[in-house]
Amino acid sequence: MVRAHAHALPDTQLPAYVHDIDGLARHAADVSTASAEGASGAAPRVELYYAAKANPAPEILRALAPHVHGIEVASGGELAHVRGAAPGVPIAFGGPGKTDGELDAVVATGVHRLHVESEHELRRAAAFARAHGRAVDVLLRANPPVDVPGGPAAVPLAMGGRPSPFGMDPDALDRCARVAADEPRLRLLGIHAHLASGLDAAALGLLAEHLLDWAVGWAARNRLDLRELNVGGGMAVDYHRPEHRFDWRAYGKALAATAARPNAPVLRIEPGRALTAYHGWYVTDILDVKHSRGETFAVVRGGTHHLRTPAARGHSQPLAVLPRDGWPHPWPRPGVRDEPVTFVGQLCTPKDVLAAHVPVPGEVRVGDRVAFAMAGAYAWNISHRDFLMHPPPTFHYPTADGTHLEQAGRRT
Repeated sequence: MVRAHAHALPDTQLPAYVHDIDGLARHAADVSTASAEGASGAAPRVELYYAAKANPAPEILRALAPHVHGIEVASGGELAHVRGAAPGVPIAFGGPGKTDGELDAVVATGVHRLHVESEHELRRAAAFARAHGRAVDVLLRANPPVDVPGGPAAVPLAMGGRPSPFGMDPDALDRCARVAADEPRLRLLGIHAHLASGLDAAALGLLAEHLLDWAVGWAARNRLDLRELNVGGGMAVDYHRPEHRFDWRAYGKALAATAARPNAPVLRIEPGRALTAYHGWYVTDILDVKHSRGETFAVVRGGTHHLRTPAARGHSQPLAVLPRDGWPHPWPRPGVRDEPVTFVGQLCTPKDVLAAHVPVPGEVRVGDRVAFAMAGAYAWNISHRDFLMHPPPTFHYPTADGTHLEQAGRRT
């Protein structure tokens, strides 16, 4: 369906993001089922939240909403956006450096959970709670002395377990526990601890177990009833091996075993990239094919100002070339056959590389289209879209039943 839609797009709508909404919904349903595997009783012991920062498009949020327990946001802008796009879905508000305006809005309008990053932030939240006469449910974001399985070399992106602007060390957590005990409008329910991203199911499952051991001990020392433990996201998404997927079933079994331990709290996970990455494509066309000092470059419409992920992470974005027949000019059609090609964009910088030295079978010609896969997360929303003021991409959300949730015009 996506390939057919990519072929059918008129040139005037390129570049384009094409999202498989049906596939995304099925994937989210499978993840929800796997996360709850082994759970018993009426209340879930493992909850699934979506980290909206990965892709906050309204169409994406609405596709995920029926399959998640809530959505995690990290700014006042995301809070307002998610409430408008998916009304009624529980929201957790996290992120460092919350402003007074954001904390005021969190308390005044109510969120499911507030993830607190510091003692100062907790005291400010308490002040707003008193001012509004409302209670606030709080998780303290921790940077605990817990080793990530495999050691530092196994962590593609570390968020904790070392000096970090995210979360609090145990002594700061102890002070927060005392502050919360003296603030009747603060309900301290537990701990949030997202330490690393890019881990496989076995490592993340073991990390959840270690975090629970530490959190139980910390809560006991502070005479707290540990009701929730949020272990964050961090599920590996491998751009070098797109066929290699995170093992949600194995992770679900590991979480279920941890959640089944005596007096274990509710566990919560917050995947983002791992939910949406595989269901979005950046589709464009080849404007030129050039040779320089033994290398071949295909210049595509658009570039990293639309899809910043490969430049930010230092990888080649997986791609497929979609051949297009017809050549309207009297001169030969530029192209190459069966040789490595570097795909670059239209920006005036050598860093505008979407994929480098890709061994493409068959021909790569001017006028052919290219579909860059795994573009459903951290793509348009993190890109430096105004550089050189090229037109933004169009957005398309075709579905199998013929309902076409296409974004009107170009999203800015």
